[in-house]
Parts: sequence; C-alpha cells; structure tokens
Amino acid sequence: MVKLRAGVIGVGHLGQHHARLYATLPDSLLVGVTDQNLDRAKAIADRHGAQVFAGLSDLLKQVDVVSVAVPTSGHYAVAKACLEAKKHVLVEKPVAVQPAEAQELVALAVAHDRRLQVGHSERFNPIMLAMRPHIGTPAFIEGHRLSSFSERGTDVDVVLDLMIHDIDLVLSFNPGSVEEVRAAGVPVLSSTVDIANARIQFSSGCVANLTASRVSLNKMRRLRLFQRDSYVSIDFQSRQGMVSRRSAHPGRRPSIELEEFKGGDEEPLKLQLESFLQAVKTGGRPVVSGEDGAAALEVAHEVLKAITQFAERHVGG
Repeated sequence: MVKLRAGVIGVGHLGQHHARLYATLPDSLLVGVTDQNLDRAKAIADRHGAQVFAGLSDLLKQVDVVSVAVPTSGHYAVAKACLEAKKHVLVEKPVAVQPAEAQELVALAVAHDRRLQVGHSERFNPIMLAMRPHIGTPAFIEGHRLSSFSERGTDVDVVLDLMIHDIDLVLSFNPGSVEEVRAAGVPVLSSTVDIANARIQFSSGCVANLTASRVSLNKMRRLRLFQRDSYVSIDFQSRQGMVSRRSAHPGRRPSIELEEFKGGDEEPLKLQLESFLQAVKTGGRPVVSGEDGAAALEVAHEVLKAITQFAERHVGG
C-alpha cells in the first residue's frame, strides 16, 4: 500500500493530534511538522519519529498532503501557499476569515485539481453519524454551543470560533438559501463578540435559532431538530441522541414513541483524517469540501453583519 506523505503546519492544541494520527493511520506517513515555536515542533516531531522543518516551503517539497492548524487569522495565507504548491489541504475551521479568501482557496483547489477539506469535525462525531439517517426536512432547529473562556481562539469572534460548527451542520441538512438573519452579540472577556444568538430563516421555511458562548460556566454542545411527526435531539458532548415520533394506531389515541441512540467511541478527528485521505486517494469530493466551508463562512458573516446592525440600532454604535 502506497502511503500519502503528510505534514502538519502548526502543532498546538489541535495540530499535535493531526500529527499523532497521521503517524498511525495506515494510509499516511507523517513526514514532518513546522511551527513558529521550533521547540514545540521538535517535541512533537520527536514523539512520532518525524522531521522538523524550519520553513513552510521546505516542508511542502516533501509531502503530498498537509493539515493547516495555525491560528484562524493565518488559515488563508498558509492554505493558499499549500494549494499553490499543488498539495492537498485539510484546513481547520473556519476555512478563512473573509468569504472572499475562502472563495479564492476553493478556486485554487479546482485550478490545481487538489482536494480541499475543511475541519468541521462535528460532521464526524459518531452520534452525528448515527443520527443523520433520522434527519429529513427540519422545520425548526435549535442549537446551543457553550464553553468556558480560553485565550485560545480569541483571534476571532465566537461566531467564527464556535457557532460556525452549527452553521455548517444546519447547511448540511439542505435548508435552502438564507432569506433573513437576525442576531445579537456582545464582547464580555475579549475584544470581540464572546456570546451571540442568531435566528436564520431559509427559503424552505426552516428556521435555525443558534446560540454560541465562550464565557459560560458549563459546557454544552446540543442540537435539536423539529420535523413533521418527529423530534431529534443530539448531544455532541455525551454522544447521546433521541428520536421522538408520533405513533398512530387504528382505534387508539396517538402516542409518542422514543428511540435512544449512543454514539461510538471513535475519535472524530481520526474519522475526519481518514475521510480526507480517502478523498485524496480516490479523487472524490471531501465530505466537508472547500465549498461547504465557504458557504458556512458566508452565513457566519451574515450573522456578524446582523450583530453589528443590531448594536447600531439599540446601543448607538
């Protein structure tokens, strides 16, 4: 079996796990890593028998695929350099900071016939994989994604940091185009928005009400979906799910039937990287393509625009 030569750019909180998995997956060989902190890069490389590269260009000469796990503000520049070097790229979410940057990356991937996958890992959460067959055409979706404060990720606001996970999930249910966005949000502990709520209405009539916070005491990652004759609840943190269905039998009053689900122990990032490597080997479309990442980013910016407009109307700008 020919293994794809892999490299990781940025081996901090998330990148270290990309390196660990590339070193163990049967379809990949971890060749090397690079990071602004060379001591950190050396420690990770030594742990997995890989090489440290002082510069990005030297790493790109030695690999077929790369994971881009630098801070969000650097996603565009690093991913662009990788695609221009004709490498297959998995970039952590969000794909970029600005929608125009995302569209440029998508165009580069097409031009060079390279796979561009975006790290929306909740798509690979085992409970999401188990529950997806039970999701048809939701009429109303409610999402809560709450976490405690951490300096990590505060180079962008909570919409691009956390809410974008749920935006991507909602879009994966094919609700149609966005018709209206109402949103509010405020900075609390950082200089950007730390807690936000958005009401997004789609052309299908579906409405998504999403809340994201990185200043909460308790963690929560839940999605509830209401559709004709059924209600689906997904807890990404506990990996538990439930489907509640209306059951009607001749001669009897309608009743509610509950079916509970438990997701497996598989690591979402592992499933994500396996999917990426498979897309590279087959030339197929990634499960979370560059186009998907760009679409989520576009909606996220509509939410940010609505937050700004709300603040100008009610707080006086």
